[in-house]
Amino acid sequence: MAQEDNNVAQEQAQQPGFSIEKIYVKDVSLEIPHAPQIFTDRTQPQVSIELSNLAQQIEESVFEVAIKVTVTSKIAEKTVFLVEVTQAGIFQVRNVPAESMEMIVGITCPNILFPYLRESVSDLIVRAGFQPVLLNPINFEALFAQQKQQEAEQAGSVQ
Repeated sequence: MAQEDNNVAQEQAQQPGFSIEKIYVKDVSLEIPHAPQIFTDRTQPQVSIELSNLAQQIEESVFEVAIKVTVTSKIAEKTVFLVEVTQAGIFQVRNVPAESMEMIVGITCPNILFPYLRESVSDLIVRAGFQPVLLNPINFEALFAQQKQQEAEQAGSVQ
């Protein structure tokens, strides 16, 4: 019986596996350079958003994936606020082929992190005294494909 249990445990250890170990805010920054005067300006600000994602292996089959967003609100050339949030997670990915690993880290993990990032950004902006900025959904699969295409074009131009 013990041998059967050991065989079952070994089979399970060989199965592909994915788990979320931790989700956390890695870095937060808020700047309101023209406070308090900026709060009396009723002009509608222009909002710009920059997004990037990063991944690194921290142990065998354990990865840290992070999404960083910068939200800048301006009236003319005057910055209303600048918010930077890096939302991160630690994920364990076991027994997955290398070609699938890149997709998990570049698509699946950012999709899991994005709702947390969106909430952190909106909450921080509201707590700063402004109307919430809700980040639109991001198609990480399309971003991943675009990044792969750019890498292929760069590799082709280098040769």
